[in-house]
Amino acid sequence: MKITNRNLHRDFAYFYVGLIIAFSFSGIILNHRQDWYPMNYTFESKKVNLELPKNEKEITKNFLIEATKHFDATYDSHRIRNGSLRVYFKDNGILDMKLSDTSGELEFKRKVPIIGHTMYLHKTTNKFWIWYSDIFGAAMLLIAITGILIPAGKNGFSKRGWKLALLGLIFPLLFLIIFP
Repeated sequence: MKITNRNLHRDFAYFYVGLIIAFSFSGIILNHRQDWYPMNYTFESKKVNLELPKNEKEITKNFLIEATKHFDATYDSHRIRNGSLRVYFKDNGILDMKLSDTSGELEFKRKVPIIGHTMYLHKTTNKFWIWYSDIFGAAMLLIAITGILIPAGKNGFSKRGWKLALLGLIFPLLFLIIFP
């Protein structure tokens, strides 16, 4: 088989069509995550009591492991920000509470089928997946470049296509200039 722009474009597009759809779909959702964030849903929620030390420095990993062991959840990590404590548990639990309170909300979450999983692919920091995504990015460049080289004649890149490509490049540049 002769390697042509058309063949490269077609075969790479076929190979990556699933990832193109997943990344496009999850990218649109991530763009609107302030309004709607369907990666996880809460399947259980309960009020819990937790007596916190007055001194924020005493709220350590060891303290939280001991203080939360009766929550039926395994401590993973925590953060303190703006007078609030968030504790993450390995079994997809999250505890949120104010440092000044003795009660908080413990929620257990699950990934939303399909949507949550595509968003996970979009956001993951797994080293293998990052390399695969980089290869995917290079393949997208190949698909774009071979795609613009396929048409010939009056609708080809050298006659008409370069003008549309230039307009397509100007739009994001203007956005970056106007909304830095």
